Amino acid sequence: MLKTIILSGAILFTGYATANDAVAEKPSFEAYIEAIKVEALEKGYTPEIIESSFKSVTFHKRAVKADKSQPENVETLDTYLPKRVPLWKIERARSEYKKHEKLLTEVGAKYGVQPRFIVALWGLETNFGKIMGNYNVISALSTMAYEGRREVFFKKQLWAALTILQEGHISIKDMKGSWAGAMGQNQFMPTSFLSYAVDGDGDGKKDIWGNYADVFSSMANYLKNEKWNGDLTWGRQVKLPEGFDTALAIPKNTGSRANWLKAWRKTEKTLAQWQALGVRRTDGTNLPEADLTAALVFPDDANGRAYLAYDNYKSLMHWNLSYYFVSSVGHLSDRIKFPPID
Repeated sequence: MLKTIILSGAILFTGYATANDAVAEKPSFEAYIEAIKVEALEKGYTPEIIESSFKSVTFHKRAVKADKSQPENVETLDTYLPKRVPLWKIERARSEYKKHEKLLTEVGAKYGVQPRFIVALWGLETNFGKIMGNYNVISALSTMAYEGRREVFFKKQLWAALTILQEGHISIKDMKGSWAGAMGQNQFMPTSFLSYAVDGDGDGKKDIWGNYADVFSSMANYLKNEKWNGDLTWGRQVKLPEGFDTALAIPKNTGSRANWLKAWRKTEKTLAQWQALGVRRTDGTNLPEADLTAALVFPDDANGRAYLAYDNYKSLMHWNLSYYFVSSVGHLSDRIKFPPID
C-alpha cells in the first residue's frame, strides 16, 4: 500500500510500504510533484500560479543525464581560450558593442561597470542571447529536485521561479532556460534573478529573456553588488622570473569560494611588491606604477599561464567560480577594447 506522512500540512509520499516496512521505494515523479504543489500552496503561492506552473510539468531524463555527465576538465587554457573566444566571437562582440553602444554606455555609467565586460559576459553565457536553453524552467528544476542529489538547492530555485512567475515578469510558456534552470540572456538562476535582476526600462517587468535594457542592467547590477570597481580592469597575464616561488600564488583547488577568498587575502600584494619579486608584463616590461593590489593565479599550474588578478577578478569569480571562465571573460573584454571601436 502507498505509505504517506503528514508533516506541517504537507503530504510527503515516501514510497510503498513492504510487509515489514523495511524497504521504502522512491515516489513517482507525479507523486513528488503533487507534494511540491501542496508545499507551494503552504508557502503562499496562489492556486492559479501553482496550477498553471505545474500543469504541463515534465520529467526530463536528458537533464539528469547532462547533470551526471558534465565533462571532466581535460584542457589547458591554451586549448580552451581559442574555442571559447574564437575570432568570429570577438568580431561579433565588437559588432554588438557598437550596435548597442548608446544603451550600454547609459547602463555602464549608472552602475559603474565598463560596457565591454557586460558584452563579454553576454557573449560567453548565451552567444549574445542566441542560446538560452529551451527547457521549461519549472520542469527542469522539478526534475533536478526529484533526482535528489541536490534537492535542497533545486527546491530553493523552484520556489524562486514561482515567485518570478507570481510577480508577473514572464509567462510560464516563455520561461525557458538550461537543463539546470539558468534563465535568460544572462543565464541567471532564479535566486540570482530575485537578487540582481533589474527593470531597466521602467515597464514594470524584469525581462532578461528579450529586453536588452533589462538584460544589460541586470548584469551590471550583479557586478556592482559584488563590489565591481569601474576604474579597474580584471587582471593581466604576466611573466615570472626563473626560480620564482610559486607558493606565492593562490592554490588552484581551494575547495570553496570562502576558502578561495581567504587564500586571496593571504597572498595578495601591491604591484610594487610583485615588481620587486621579478614579475613583469608578458613582453618583459615593468608592471604599471599604480597603487593597486593583486593576487597571482595559475589557471592550470605553475608551468601554464600566470595572471595578476585585480579586485574585479573576485566579482567575476562570484559569477562563476572558474579560472577558465574568468579568463575567457577577461580575454574577450580586452579584445573588445583593443583596438578601439570606431
